[in-house]
Amino acid sequence: MNRINIITLGVENVSKSLEFYRDGLGFKTPVNEENPAIVFFNNGGTKLALYPLSGLAEDVNVPDLKHRGSAFPGITLAYNTKTKEEVDEILDKIENLGGKVVKKAHDTFWGGYGGYFTDLDGYYWEVAYADSWIFDKNDMLVITE
Repeated sequence: MNRINIITLGVENVSKSLEFYRDGLGFKTPVNEENPAIVFFNNGGTKLALYPLSGLAEDVNVPDLKHRGSAFPGITLAYNTKTKEEVDEILDKIENLGGKVVKKAHDTFWGGYGGYFTDLDGYYWEVAYADSWIFDKNDMLVITE
């Protein structure tokens, strides 16, 4: 078991989250309907899915969702850019899409450049760049160490 096929985000409003990711950030999906039951985005190597939070909690058998939004959940998603300017471009558009920049872009302790935002449901995303990064033919970051 050495791959992740789908990352599913439990969201409050699938339609609004679809708009945030597809129309705002440019994620690709064949979904065109206004109120889909589930959405799969076609990313290189991994799919990102949006599913109603209550349905996902029921599927996992987690009845208590009180913890949502009360503390850092201990997980982040990441988008690695090919230019420093792309980091700024993405973070500049987040608040207009309804998300929130929680850490402005800056030079990082590890020698890169990046920042963080949260989406409509509070999921944390890192947007980062490093001069040394190499991407494969599927635009996946190549990590050799």
